[in-house]
Amino acid sequence: MKLLVTGGAGFIGSEFVRQAVYRGIETVVIDKLTYAGDLERLKSVIDKIKFYRADVTNREFVEHIFKAEKPDVVVHWAAESHVDRSILDASPFIEANVKGTQVLLDVAKESDIKLFINIATDEVYGELGEDGQFFEDTPLVPNSPYSASKAAADMLGRAYSRTYGLPVITVRPSNNYGWWQYPEKLIPVVILKALNNEPIPVYGTGENVREWLFVSDCAEAVFEVIKKGKVGEVYNVGSGEERKNIDVVKAVLTVLGKPEELITFVKDRPGHDFRYSLNTEKIEKEIGWKAKVKFEEGLEKTVAWYLDNIQWVEKKLKYLKNYWEKIYG
Repeated sequence: MKLLVTGGAGFIGSEFVRQAVYRGIETVVIDKLTYAGDLERLKSVIDKIKFYRADVTNREFVEHIFKAEKPDVVVHWAAESHVDRSILDASPFIEANVKGTQVLLDVAKESDIKLFINIATDEVYGELGEDGQFFEDTPLVPNSPYSASKAAADMLGRAYSRTYGLPVITVRPSNNYGWWQYPEKLIPVVILKALNNEPIPVYGTGENVREWLFVSDCAEAVFEVIKKGKVGEVYNVGSGEERKNIDVVKAVLTVLGKPEELITFVKDRPGHDFRYSLNTEKIEKEIGWKAKVKFEEGLEKTVAWYLDNIQWVEKKLKYLKNYWEKIYG
């Protein structure tokens, strides 16, 4: 099997690429290397992969890569993924997530691929109240420009499967966390600000609930879907590890031995979804996959990694200062 992985220098994509190499799978990586992409994430395997710096919206270059590499399986991780940035400017999300996916699907249907894994997100479902779960057949009701762009990409995959017979499987993971995550997402933001004894911004009252999936579990789930998934199907990938945002922040502070007085509540994000929760019975029964890493274990691993790699995080600070001001005030 030969893999073509888009977004392979990103947070989750790079974990998938590292696992692919460790599994002995021939792997080709496409990444635009935006602010969130970083080849440092692939330094342990860079001599064992073929890497193309490419924008997935560039059809001519994507066609060249497919013709040159002739992949068997495409795993499409590439995306603009941060809700807050999509609220500031939706345009890059429509371009990358919608047009980029359309280009890849178009090129894939003209190529001799065996499988196209379309990575979506739990956010396409919208939000839940205090009870209930999202099932794979729950209607999509996205509430942010980011989630709307991912819902469009999700549905494009379905349409190409139905209309053209392209062998597409859709995967909808919950919130990922772990090593190498860019410090614009909640857990690395808390770690970085706590280490510097700076105020930690928490939206609203911090009662919003997310389901936290360790990055290695997410990557492993996709490998299992490649092996055992059914073409045309959708699989939720979750952990069952739900936490309020405020409790996540407090847990990070506890691990670091920092005071809760650093927490600062800020104006809530526009359209902030209250809760996500994925039902994973389908992937557990049909594929035999279940998340392994409990939240407390994963958080300990994550904090330890950031402490050991703080220089990598600090290099990102120059790109984040103005952004934090725009987002948190």
